[in-house]
Amino acid sequence: MILTSSRNTEHGFTLLEVMIALVIIGIALIACLTLANRCIHSHEQVQRITTATMLAQHKMSELEAQSRNGNLSHSTQKGDWAAPYDQFHWLIEFNDTLVSGVQQVTVSIIWGERQRNEEVSIDSFLFNK
Repeated sequence: MILTSSRNTEHGFTLLEVMIALVIIGIALIACLTLANRCIHSHEQVQRITTATMLAQHKMSELEAQSRNGNLSHSTQKGDWAAPYDQFHWLIEFNDTLVSGVQQVTVSIIWGERQRNEEVSIDSFLFNK
């Protein structure tokens, strides 16, 4: 007596299973690409903030040196940086303090739109001679 099995002995994937697997892989790849794009954007933003901070420190050092030499203008000043930093603009503001002979100085480096907080500011105090 020979027994035959009614079960299908073929092994493999159906077309529906393959299509579902491709959809899942596609969604995962889109998520990975979106994440990579956000990382690149964040890196560019951090790089701009770091550059702006270094430019502000440089401008503040110039002001401190001018203050020591006694040839510092105490009026609001603004200007642009030369290439390769030509996307950045600087603004210097002087404010009086309660202590005579001491002024608060704010150096701001602005790039892009100021409304979007694309700005770095450094405050310091300078002594007048």
